[in-house]
Amino acid sequence: MWKVNKTNWKFLAMLCMAFLFLGFVPQKISPRLQQKLYKAVLTTFETEAFELKLVETDLGEDSLYRIESGESLLGYAYLGKAPSMKDVFDYVVLFNPDVSVKKAKVLIYRENHGRQIGSQRWLKQFIGKSTAETLEYGSDIDAISGATISAKSMTKAVNEVLKRMDKLQSEGVL
Repeated sequence: MWKVNKTNWKFLAMLCMAFLFLGFVPQKISPRLQQKLYKAVLTTFETEAFELKLVETDLGEDSLYRIESGESLLGYAYLGKAPSMKDVFDYVVLFNPDVSVKKAKVLIYRENHGRQIGSQRWLKQFIGKSTAETLEYGSDIDAISGATISAKSMTKAVNEVLKRMDKLQSEGVL
């Protein structure tokens, strides 16, 4: 028999929230990616009471979501793909309402080499970056031995995201 305790209730509550979340995010992304996106937003914004609303704009295969809690805007989540050595990886850049980077996270990495780019120690270099900045791998963003291709790719991807967010902001979409 399964004993009910505080930990089990928290797990059950998070599982229910995940299923609710999976029902409201467009099926453009896989359930595994939806779950990882949900967890990244949950832990970064430290609230379970949020909703992701797709921003209707042409970003190709990428997606942009408004993160809202009731009537309040918590920020934005930019979900994208970037190339690694032989495959692609999925990442999210989470933004504050002022469109500065709150957190960057690699959600799904599909190769054995280059996994170091998933380290929060390395990714924290993107925190606080604004749409006015251009990042250069090796000077603004530290290089990673053994993950050169993926690290350059992530830096380039965040640069592109910052440019796109700047454009969307100037067009009044955000």
